[in-house]
Amino acid sequence: MADSEKILDVYSRVDATPEGDISSSIEVEAEVENTVNATSEYSEEYYRKLLWKIDLWLLPLMWFSYGTQQADKNSVSTQAVFGIREDTGLVGDQFNWLSTGFYISYLVFEAPGNWLMQRVHTGKFLGIVMVLWGVVVLVVAFAKNFTHLIVLRLIQGALECTVTPTFLLITGAWYKSREHAFRSVIWATSNGGVNIITGLISYAIAGHTQNDPHGLAAWKAISFFLGALTIVLGILAFFILGTPREVRWLSEDEKRAAIARIVGNKTGSDRKQRSEFKWDQAIQAFKDPQIYFFFFVTIINALPGSANTVFANLIFQSFGFTPRETLLKGTAPSFAVGIVWFLLCGWLSMKKPNIRFYLMMFSLVPAFTGLIALGLLPANSMKWTRWGLYIMQSTGTLPGLYSTGAAIGGQILRPEDAPRYIRGLTASGILYGVEFLSMLLWRTYYIWENKRRAKLIRDMGISPEDSERLGALNAEADMTDQENLHFKYQF
Repeated sequence: MADSEKILDVYSRVDATPEGDISSSIEVEAEVENTVNATSEYSEEYYRKLLWKIDLWLLPLMWFSYGTQQADKNSVSTQAVFGIREDTGLVGDQFNWLSTGFYISYLVFEAPGNWLMQRVHTGKFLGIVMVLWGVVVLVVAFAKNFTHLIVLRLIQGALECTVTPTFLLITGAWYKSREHAFRSVIWATSNGGVNIITGLISYAIAGHTQNDPHGLAAWKAISFFLGALTIVLGILAFFILGTPREVRWLSEDEKRAAIARIVGNKTGSDRKQRSEFKWDQAIQAFKDPQIYFFFFVTIINALPGSANTVFANLIFQSFGFTPRETLLKGTAPSFAVGIVWFLLCGWLSMKKPNIRFYLMMFSLVPAFTGLIALGLLPANSMKWTRWGLYIMQSTGTLPGLYSTGAAIGGQILRPEDAPRYIRGLTASGILYGVEFLSMLLWRTYYIWENKRRAKLIRDMGISPEDSERLGALNAEADMTDQENLHFKYQF
């Protein structure tokens, strides 16, 4: 066994010190060794062709699937301007509760959903979930009252809660850390891209229903369209998506190479399902400052984000737009601005190291400006307030446990403040300012922690090459980033 492999038993954990004793060691399984050693067996040309094949199979379907999930989630915003509130007899703050109820259900079912997701075939799980929530979206067309709608929204939230974690798992299983930013941006831009496509189709649907006032209501036709689209994409996801060991469109050698590509991430591969719940890792998570940064930032982000998304079309309508114009002159341009900003941030994050937090922080500046403009400019300055909502779309959203903030955020814009919602929009702008400061502190913590780990490694006399190898081995042995001394935070 090489010297670098022997080091593993001595310097395996982040709490190791040059003077300290290590009470436990890691048994390096043969499969782990095989995975780590395979990284040098393939040429760069082979890896390049394999990456192209992976992108062709995964990214288009992930783009449409993730974007459709966002369109389904926010469909009530579009349906609100086409009569769903009037036809189902919604009064008071019942429309707000359609958003809040969705995210409460999202929160309640997120933990069990994620637990189940990690124990079954990833692609098949996602496909089944998508088909089920597609049926729910379709059934919304038959809702007669608030009770019907809130029950359907609760079911939809319970089903959709695993989508983002599943996409993050798939991205982590296929791509190197330096490739994450661009690939994540690709499927994240679908939020705007698919919403533009579905918005234009909804615009056409609404135009057709206007020509036949005694036919199917526009909001019902939109439900049929979005539900059917989701079901089709769910069937495709069932057969195509998954981790490298799960998919059928790679040969066995290509699967081995695909896994070998990502061991350098030091986050572990998909070599086995993690069926054992480890209480020490759970307790360790609550001792980790990251979880509190993440929890606070995501809640602060979700508070204004969910409210402004659900009420976007109603706010545009308050500018004097007709229901169809809210889609063509309102949401479509705002989503286009978001796409451009996402692509710019993705490109910059690949070109400049450790710029991610700066991009997230400064993404909040236009959001802050846009919301303050919406809240404070007079209603007759339509072109200026409209641009306030457009630039607000460039804010970035942290994926993860945002459901608590989103559930509360659904109550920020109160019906008594309609149609301008000045108090809620101003409060939302202030929250983005608080989020900016929180991200600055988070980045500072990562810099300090990386320096602390680097000093420990130097004091132990471990070379950079050995540190890289040990980091990969530790990750394959199911060490967390807190336990793995050789893990470096990207910021």
